[in-house]
Amino acid sequence: MKKIVLLQVILSSLFFPLAVDAQPKKHAENLPQDAMDQQTEYLDQLINSWYVRKRSVSQKEYDIDTAKTIEISDSVYLKRLFTMPTVVPMSFNKTVKQWIQFYTKNTKSRQYILGLSEYYMPFFEKILDKYNLPLELKYMSIIESALNPRARSRSGAVGLWQFMYGTGKMYGLEINSYVDERMDVLKSADAAARYMRDMYNIFGDWNLSIAAYNSGAGNVKKAIIRSGGKTNFWEIYPYLPRETRGYIPAYIGALYSMKYYQEHNIIPRHVDMQIVTDTVMINKKLHLKQVAEYLKIDYEKLTNLNPQYKREIIPGHYKSYPLRLPIENVKDFLDHEKEIYAYKDSIYLNTKVDIKRPSKNLYARSHYTPSGTRGRKKLYYTIKSGDTYSDIAGWYDVSTRDLQSWNNVSSRRLRVGKKIAVWVPKSKYSKYLKVNQMSSAQKRKTSTNIKKAPQRKATASSGKYIRYKIKNGDNLWNIAKKYEGVSAQDIKKINRFSDADIRNLKVGQIIIIKSK
Repeated sequence: MKKIVLLQVILSSLFFPLAVDAQPKKHAENLPQDAMDQQTEYLDQLINSWYVRKRSVSQKEYDIDTAKTIEISDSVYLKRLFTMPTVVPMSFNKTVKQWIQFYTKNTKSRQYILGLSEYYMPFFEKILDKYNLPLELKYMSIIESALNPRARSRSGAVGLWQFMYGTGKMYGLEINSYVDERMDVLKSADAAARYMRDMYNIFGDWNLSIAAYNSGAGNVKKAIIRSGGKTNFWEIYPYLPRETRGYIPAYIGALYSMKYYQEHNIIPRHVDMQIVTDTVMINKKLHLKQVAEYLKIDYEKLTNLNPQYKREIIPGHYKSYPLRLPIENVKDFLDHEKEIYAYKDSIYLNTKVDIKRPSKNLYARSHYTPSGTRGRKKLYYTIKSGDTYSDIAGWYDVSTRDLQSWNNVSSRRLRVGKKIAVWVPKSKYSKYLKVNQMSSAQKRKTSTNIKKAPQRKATASSGKYIRYKIKNGDNLWNIAKKYEGVSAQDIKKINRFSDADIRNLKVGQIIIIKSK
């Protein structure tokens, strides 16, 4: 019944040439300049791509008059659209006609699209068939990217099927520093097919589903609501985003051009793409230059067969990834796989992990330099219950910071039974060696040049080292006030305290004071 109605439209257009719009005239508008500019950018990228620069077919084959414009009546356009075997409904109006004319210009870019379609379309058809989708959806890739797997739109959409980052991840495409599967021919096409299937499950209409692919289901739903609940693309047309309004006309124009290019004297320019290819799985880190040089494959050709590898490196050390090769090189790769992995790997791959150990001197941050060991000899003291660093430092006439630095520790906690190193003057080594065998009481009595702090102030002329035990409420300032001629800075200096040491003074801690 639908075909009979459409046929009536065709017949009426044949007899009444002025009635060329199959849709109301309010829907017809000039070709959106931004959409045309984006398509022109993609076509320009195609002309400058490797496929074109490395083509193997002679230029003489295309010596035709490309400037000549073929005039075609609207009735012919209608008849041709009607006879195409498509599930997606075809429409015709002024906007559709403009897109048909855009895609049927006899230019190099259109000729190369036809040539590239010989390589890409069989992949797309197989995937669409797997999901039982209309095979003519494959031509959406032309308006999406002009069959350029590295196409990137102004908004950041990438690849043959122009996935945004979030949508690509949502449909299972891997995107990381090495791999962007939005540029993988098969995986991006599979994701696009699943996306189209999901849109059709929502709208049940192919025109609306194609529009939703472009703008998102949310925008199409909003247009349906604003139109009062209408579900025909042309009825919600005014309520759609500007770019999406031109998307269905562009799709029809691209589909028409792929079916009727011969009627417009467009001859495909066959490009140097390897039609027959196969994949091998890579399970080690591998640079495409290693493969290209070892197997003597054109490097740009190999990278264009594997556009998903952003840095031309396959991170097979992370997980297995496919490498697409010309069919005649597959056997050579498998026969020499080990040699290829090893070929110039030190040049093309950074396979080493730098192992950086932190400085063993935990005091490096405070720039503390311990006392030198020249003229000294190392002995070991075994820590006993009740010992503190201040006690041990006093018994051996060294500072607590030296002790900590010599033993590479920052904590003031001591573990009973642990041995710590102490550097003492060689001339007094035997004397200090006995300290390890003494009791705590004996060590306090025999400490060299150290007296217990008197309860009265020491005189400035005594010049003695005094051991002072920190009491509750003490700080360096009020301790210094107890000794004539002694300042807080003097105590800090003699004990080699840092600012952190001063803040962390503890009750019971022993410090050294030198009276003046």
